[in-house]
Parts: sequence; C-alpha cells; structure tokens
Amino acid sequence: MQGKNPQMVGFVLAAAFLVAFPLGLQHFGDAWVRIAAFSLLYVMLALGLNIVVGLAGLLDLGYIAFYAVGAYMFALLSSTQLTDNFDALHSLWPHGFEVSIWLVIPLGAGLAAFFGILLGTPVLKLRGDYLAIVTLGFGEIIRIFLNNLNAPVDITNGPQGVSGIHGVRMFGWHLNNSIHIGNYIINSVTEYYWLFLGLAVLTVFICYRLQDSRIGRAWMAMREDEIAAKAMGVNTRNMKLLAFSMGATFGGVAGVMFAAFQGFVSPESFSLMESVNVLAMVVIGGMGNIPGVILGAVLLSVLPEALRYTGFISDWQQAAFHHVYIDSGILRQLIYSLAMILVMLVRPKGLWPAPEHGKSVASLGIGNGSGRAVAGEAVQ
Repeated sequence: MQGKNPQMVGFVLAAAFLVAFPLGLQHFGDAWVRIAAFSLLYVMLALGLNIVVGLAGLLDLGYIAFYAVGAYMFALLSSTQLTDNFDALHSLWPHGFEVSIWLVIPLGAGLAAFFGILLGTPVLKLRGDYLAIVTLGFGEIIRIFLNNLNAPVDITNGPQGVSGIHGVRMFGWHLNNSIHIGNYIINSVTEYYWLFLGLAVLTVFICYRLQDSRIGRAWMAMREDEIAAKAMGVNTRNMKLLAFSMGATFGGVAGVMFAAFQGFVSPESFSLMESVNVLAMVVIGGMGNIPGVILGAVLLSVLPEALRYTGFISDWQQAAFHHVYIDSGILRQLIYSLAMILVMLVRPKGLWPAPEHGKSVASLGIGNGSGRAVAGEAVQ
C-alpha cells in the first residue's frame, strides 16, 4: 500500500496541473489555449494510429480519413447544411438538427470503425509499400469524395465546407458560452480543452488496457512475425481488421470534437500532409510506447504553432537575412523539418522508445560463466 501512495500522489498532482493549466494559459491569450486543446486532439489521433502502426505493425498513410468521417458526420448533424438543401428535412427540422453529444460521439466512433473495416478488408494480404500505397489512396478518395459531394445533390457543400456548426451542449450548458465566476471569466476555449482532456485520458486508459490484453499481445506478435503468430494460433485476419477498426474509432471521435471546436469543416483540413504529420508523431515519439506517442503528439502539434505566435521566426529572419525577404511560413516549416531530422538521427527509435522485451545477453549471464552454471543446473 505504501508503494502505491507516491504513485497516486503523482497522478493527482498531474491531473490537477492539467486541469488548471488552461486557466493560467488564457491570461496570455485564447490562441495558446487553442493550441493546447488541439494538442489533445492530436494525442487522440496519434494513440489511435499507434494501435495500427505501433502495435499491429501495419503502415497506414490514410488515417486522416477517419478524422474526416467523424468531423463531417458531426457537421451534418449539427448544422443546417442538410435541412437547407432537402425540403423534407427542412419541414421537420426548420432550424437544423440538434443532436446530443452523447449520441454523436458513439455514432462518430461507430461510423469511423465501419470505414476502418472497409479499408482493412481488401488489404489483408498486403504488406509494406503496397499497404502504404493502398491506405494513402483510401485517404485521398475520402477527401476527394467530400470535396465533390456538392453535385448533383449538395450534401457536403464541396470545397466551401460546412459552416454554422452548433457546437457542444452538455447537461443543458453550451460550451460556446463563457463561465462567469464573480469577476473571473472562464472562456469557451478552456471548456473545450477540459472536454478534450477527459476524452484524451479515456483514450489513454483504453489504449493501456488494449496493450496489456490478449488482443494487444496478439497485435505485437503479429508485428514481430506474422507467419510465426499465425503458426501459434493467432487469427491474423481478424486481428488486422480489429486494429484498423479500433484505431479508426479514436480518429472518428477526434474528428467529432474537431468539428465542434472549429464550427467549420472543409476538405482542406484532411489532406495527405495531416496523415503524414500524425504518423510522424507516432514515429518520433516512439512507436508502440503510449507515453512516447503522447510526447510526440504534443511536441509536433505545439512546436509549429509556438514558432508562429512567438515571433521567433520573424526576429531570426531579420537578424540573419537583413533586407532579404523569406516567407516566415517556409522558414517555420524548414526549422520544424530540421528538428524532426535531428531527432531521428540522434534517437532513431523515438524520443521515448518502447522498452525492450525479453532477456538480454547480460541477464542470461553469457560470457561470464554464470550461463554455464545455469545450463548445468538445468541438466541436473
């Protein structure tokens, strides 16, 4: 019991810090709280992709498609986009749909899981580069489909996107409204941060339970050697489908939260580069290691925006190049990319790699005589 007390105290202190963090951060502006809130969404996305890439060993370059599915589902159910274009729906819901968030989150998770199975079914026998190309194509198909689904019947409003999304209402309270406690104001963006924090903690808990379960061990066995796993009785077909569907579930929920937070969605938000960024978070953080993936997601989501808002890029550009103008956006991406390359050169297994499983040579006593002693005892 005494050993658990320090760990419990650490959890309580970490939880208190994470809850209070946006309250202090909002004094520097809502933009910084938005960055923190988006980092939590990327934590959910990276943990979902970690199931597919880190645990099951399946390369997925179209993961952002599940993010798009969840976002557009919430956008269509929480705006007047459909009711404005279909008279039958307008007669029933003249002011648009008002769907409860408790219903939308399971719907988003279920719809994304369905698309995950839809992607996983035809790629069961593919590996490596071929799997990457097919998943990449799947992600682009979803984006192009959403971009062109405005004719002959306007459903997604095409490249203009869906606006006027109502946001989240919980227990009768709309998160778009600020909370006034005396003279202190808790902004709407802070309320969304708390909602995302709760979902991110739930995602971490589920991922830990999955990793330590029979399913997680089957995924890791399949990742190490699919043929050996199949020989040991692992149903690799079902495990692959389960990996794609479970990973997609978290992407769908994150997409629902993205649409509610932004109030607007368009196909531009779900490009191939977003899939690459999420994959980079998993790889740089440490594939297969949940704390490493969280670290990678936070760093790679906060760093580009922090460089944008601190003014470091413009100051450095003026000092280094004087009167030569170079777009600060290009410089920001250059510094961001160089930082990623440096990390992969110094830490090829990620910033926080997964611990090595199994016994090392030193632990077996090979080379110091103890190994022979152990072998002798075994023979006796």
